[in-house]
Amino acid sequence: MRDVAPDPAPRGRVTVTQGAALYVGAVLGTGVIALPSLAARTAGPASLIAWVGMVVLSVPLAGTFAALAARHPDAGGVATYVGRAFGPDAYAMTGWLFYLALPLGVPGAALFAGAYVEEVLGGGRTTVLLASAALFVAVAGTNAFGLRVSGRVQLWLMAVLAVALVAVLVLAAPHASAAHLTPFAPHGWWAVVVAGSLLLWAFAGWEAVTHLAGEFHDPAVDIRRATVVAVVVVGVLYLGTATTVVLVLGAGAGSSEAPLSRLLAVAVDGVAPPAAAAVAVVLTCGMMNAYLAGGAKLGAALGRDGALPRALAVGSRSGEIPRRSLAVLTVGGLVCFAGLAVTGAGVERIVHLGAACLATIYSAGTLAAIRLLPRRSAGRRMAFLALGLVVVLLLATGWHLLFPVSVSLAALAYRRLRLRGTSPRP
Repeated sequence: MRDVAPDPAPRGRVTVTQGAALYVGAVLGTGVIALPSLAARTAGPASLIAWVGMVVLSVPLAGTFAALAARHPDAGGVATYVGRAFGPDAYAMTGWLFYLALPLGVPGAALFAGAYVEEVLGGGRTTVLLASAALFVAVAGTNAFGLRVSGRVQLWLMAVLAVALVAVLVLAAPHASAAHLTPFAPHGWWAVVVAGSLLLWAFAGWEAVTHLAGEFHDPAVDIRRATVVAVVVVGVLYLGTATTVVLVLGAGAGSSEAPLSRLLAVAVDGVAPPAAAAVAVVLTCGMMNAYLAGGAKLGAALGRDGALPRALAVGSRSGEIPRRSLAVLTVGGLVCFAGLAVTGAGVERIVHLGAACLATIYSAGTLAAIRLLPRRSAGRRMAFLALGLVVVLLLATGWHLLFPVSVSLAALAYRRLRLRGTSPRP
């Protein structure tokens, strides 16, 4: 890996407002439309403790990645930071973990919205898969026009999202009951930790926008401002949604794949499925937009630095559109949808695998921050705090860690083969 210097290309066009929208879309994403139910199913009302814990964790985590992105704005994002700190092998492993997890994680997220669409149209799993794949392709197509288009789309999506989500919570709040908090921890206290590992999916995204750092007009200033706005918006909306789901739905909080639809059904019968589906689609498109934009940039950076084929390097510089890398992600996502259709695998397995990858990436990223950021800086202190919390979640992912381990070994094998192929012959 070359020693990546801050991108000397002209300044990007992403504003603070657009950057905050990208962050909110990446982090809020599909977590708010499905994970309140998954967490409640895992830990009961005590899952609210896991939500509070993850909001607290998001502050040092977001601050750590914002500090790194501001100092080292490069399309490689977290992989670049890990590579600067620990060398080319670590760069390749981290880059592969993020890039190859996207064709699995992004379609998995789309399935959440597909479940809401199916509640409106019917048709079972076939509708879920077709609707999810259609959304995935549409968002990928938007990114093919670059951030000047997708950034504006993201801003409007997040504005609509905030208004719609707050409306759902306000309408459902009068039906809340404190009686639904008992029994508080029906599955024991360790279940709260397990729920927290699941919720890592909900709070993933702080790393996704680091790949777009070079696209900001003034990365050193704008990224920090966008992060502060996003942390506040995400924390309020997540805690408000999770609390409302538990207090309104009670024992039924963990039984639905579409909790927002259930909330609306309680508050405004008749329009619940279509309205909830609209919110779910907006959320999912925002999340996929941010991840595909960042992931495509990362793939181009990996191609640029030799961790992936050089053909993917086009689009790694600020202002360029990484269409080749985006095409690889799109094809990979469609293969994932085909695999889901054939195997009948459920979305929970995808969430667990994605969480294992994210916990591994976050562990590597925070370790890199501790090594790269100035001593006694606020970013470095936040990195120490974030690392301790992420390691607990990493252990809670259990055997799913085999997936990131396998991807990391594949990255090392590719790098060794590439080095052997480029070494001079005697």
